[in-house]
Amino acid sequence: MRRKLPSTAALAAFEAAARHQSFTKAAAELAVTQSAVCRQIASLEGFLGVALFRRNQRGVGLTEAGQRYARSVAARLDEVERDTLDLMAQAGQGGVGGALELGVVPTFATQWLLPRLARFHAVHPGITVHLSSRTRPFLFADSGLDAAIHAGLGLWPGTEGRLLMPEPMITVASPALAAQRAHWEPADVARLPLLQASTRPYAWRHWFESLGLAVENDMAGPRLELFSMLSEAAAQGLGVALVPRMLVENELASGRLVQLLPQEWLSDRRYYLIYPEAKAASPALTAFANWLDEEATRYRAEVS
Repeated sequence: MRRKLPSTAALAAFEAAARHQSFTKAAAELAVTQSAVCRQIASLEGFLGVALFRRNQRGVGLTEAGQRYARSVAARLDEVERDTLDLMAQAGQGGVGGALELGVVPTFATQWLLPRLARFHAVHPGITVHLSSRTRPFLFADSGLDAAIHAGLGLWPGTEGRLLMPEPMITVASPALAAQRAHWEPADVARLPLLQASTRPYAWRHWFESLGLAVENDMAGPRLELFSMLSEAAAQGLGVALVPRMLVENELASGRLVQLLPQEWLSDRRYYLIYPEAKAASPALTAFANWLDEEATRYRAEVS
């Protein structure tokens, strides 16, 4: 059965006109005449049997149906463009090819994954890895992602994956704040402004409990979503942060941050590579998972 699909030229004209709310600006973007855009949209409206735009003396505006259709068309055209660019990027490359859409915890990606990713590309030049920020669990079916690196308590329902590494946490502050005492005790930290991770609301409480302390205001303090925000806030002297050591190694080495207490606290989170069961046989994903497993094993050996 023949698919009931409008022409891609009509869809491109409609998407541009909907985005600009102007046939003139759409024509300029597409390098065609305004009348050509008008004809394409009129053809699309005739095909659909639905008015997509309201015409008036001030210009054009989307109808309610046009607004819904514009969102859908823009998303589909983005997907086609991404797939096209992926295929073009792989042209002429040998070995395992393909593209991976990877959801990542932002600070982990910046501080740990990206500095190592060139080694993956050297071994698998035909695989393109795209990174998208994800700080909380999500449904793969709604995301367009092939896999994710996530810090959590285990695998998600309907997924497979690899355990990469645990999450040792340390207390860090600016050199100026650290210099206020020659020796720091956990009770001293309790009197400082505690920088809170919004994705780990009980982190400080669990840290104090691991040291046998009950602190009344352990959940008080500025709340930030990313560990990169926490480490920067600490470096700027806004308080003390409890962060994974692997995510602040550069700051510790440069002296922008100082570790206040020598203890490392092992959080209940672990870093996993997770992916839908249906993606498990993907050659590109298998190659990336095997490489990531090797990198994580090497890193664990270096810090042990």
